[in-house]
Amino acid sequence: FPSHDILPCMLEIIETVTKIANYKTTVMLYGESGTGKEVVAKALHNLSIRKNKPFIAINCAAIPESLLESELFGHKKGAFTDAIKDKKGLFEEADGGSIFLDEIGELPLHLQSKLLRAIQHGEICPVGDSNNIPVDIRIIAATLKDLEAEVLNSKFRDDLYYRLNVISINIPPLRERTEDIPILVTHFIKQNCDRLKMNIESIEPSAMKMLLSYPWPGNIRELENCIERAMILCDGSQLTKELFPSSILNNKKPQKALS
Repeated sequence: FPSHDILPCMLEIIETVTKIANYKTTVMLYGESGTGKEVVAKALHNLSIRKNKPFIAINCAAIPESLLESELFGHKKGAFTDAIKDKKGLFEEADGGSIFLDEIGELPLHLQSKLLRAIQHGEICPVGDSNNIPVDIRIIAATLKDLEAEVLNSKFRDDLYYRLNVISINIPPLRERTEDIPILVTHFIKQNCDRLKMNIESIEPSAMKMLLSYPWPGNIRELENCIERAMILCDGSQLTKELFPSSILNNKKPQKALS
């Protein structure tokens, strides 16, 4: 989040994060894609006594199921065909720090039991090993899915759900916190001026009004990308309406490309 301005709708979240940062209690973050779940997870880590230890983020949906167990928990040499040497998993790499499991609802059932053991007993077992390895980790998870429904449909373990959901934080979509948009726009302009060596000073009022009325299906991530695009296309020192994509100019949700 912007360091010098507190986003109005995030005040309650910031207060909660500050209160719970130093506890090892597992935290579940709920919110649409692009709302800033990883930013909140990093804040939990950076405000805690673990801040000088690793923070490791992994998207459970982005790694093939066949590789996910090894990625998370490691493996021993010879555990499978391509296991030519021992490999530490991300849980062991994050020892002493925090691990952020994004899209936790995509974790296969057989790995859910291993994750539950890591939470309950503070230990993991690499693929192909018979010995458990102790780990000291703060687990932060996030999901787009309705995990209660997944539990009812036997797609997510109920015991793991209750272990993960000790403290839950809901991050509202950008369309429900439009008062944050001007602060975010100012922050992204400054950030890109520093990073891209630009000299954009402001955004015209009509362009800001347009941004305030757009529903932002991609949330903060979409806004950040749109500001960067407009700045790259800008010839002057002020961002104007025509620098933004037609979907925003016409206030329409972008259509998915045909495959």
